[in-house]
Amino acid sequence: MQLRKATRKKAKIRLGLSAVSGGGKTFSALLIARGICQDWSKIAIIDSENNSADLYAHLGDYNVLSITAPFSPEKYIDAIKECEKAGMEVIIVDSITHEWDGKGGCLEIVESLGGKYQDWAKVTPRHQAFIDAILQSSCHIITTVRRKQDYEMIKDGNGKVKVEKGGLREITREGFEYELTINLELDTRHNATASKDRTGLFMGKPAFVPSEKTGELISTWCEQGEEAFNMQPGNEWHERVEKCTNQKELVELYNKYKTDVDVNPLLQQLISNRRSQINGKTLTAA
Repeated sequence: MQLRKATRKKAKIRLGLSAVSGGGKTFSALLIARGICQDWSKIAIIDSENNSADLYAHLGDYNVLSITAPFSPEKYIDAIKECEKAGMEVIIVDSITHEWDGKGGCLEIVESLGGKYQDWAKVTPRHQAFIDAILQSSCHIITTVRRKQDYEMIKDGNGKVKVEKGGLREITREGFEYELTINLELDTRHNATASKDRTGLFMGKPAFVPSEKTGELISTWCEQGEEAFNMQPGNEWHERVEKCTNQKELVELYNKYKTDVDVNPLLQQLISNRRSQINGKTLTAA
């Protein structure tokens, strides 16, 4: 046991894309994957969506591994391992919904055992092994998941129970998105917003249409390693930016390190935030 300084090593992304039918999950995943690795031949899709991955073959020479029912956790795990052995850099699991709510998936396995609460003691470890295969993979992983309308039972003022529409719910085990680095929710126009984002690249930003550029930003973040840690409060880059007290100083800093800024989304964010702070002070003073 040894106490050490915290550093952020180079990372592999764990990205989730969720949408209703027609939300562009597969297409978006492919574009992001291309941006991450810049090589179609190093991208593989584990396709449980009736060969829908082949619809975008015109984009590039990516790889497809089709799986069919029963959609057991073990089948997904074997597919991920197969892609790793083949030397893939990005694996798209399209979609994880079937592992949970498909024919032969976790919910159906529990029902086949009797549907009792204690039956989950046998199925939960199998589902967790599937999650671990994603989290521990040597590849970048992009998962897609279906979303559907959720409903709630609500009592009105007279005590009568009525059914009302709630939000959209991801069709997988609750809490999956918390295992991810980034989780993006797509609407029917393919616009994405972040519901979870450990990178700081997308959270709180306006909705956007995912593209190869999205993947490039993610790839840069993954490759930064310890440099990203140096941009946190109290470290070198953060201090340089914070020392700028007006627009002129900020522009001078940008011009001096323009190459670093252009390839470093976290540094872009630091400078953008500082510019907003300076503008706010200027407006207040006026």
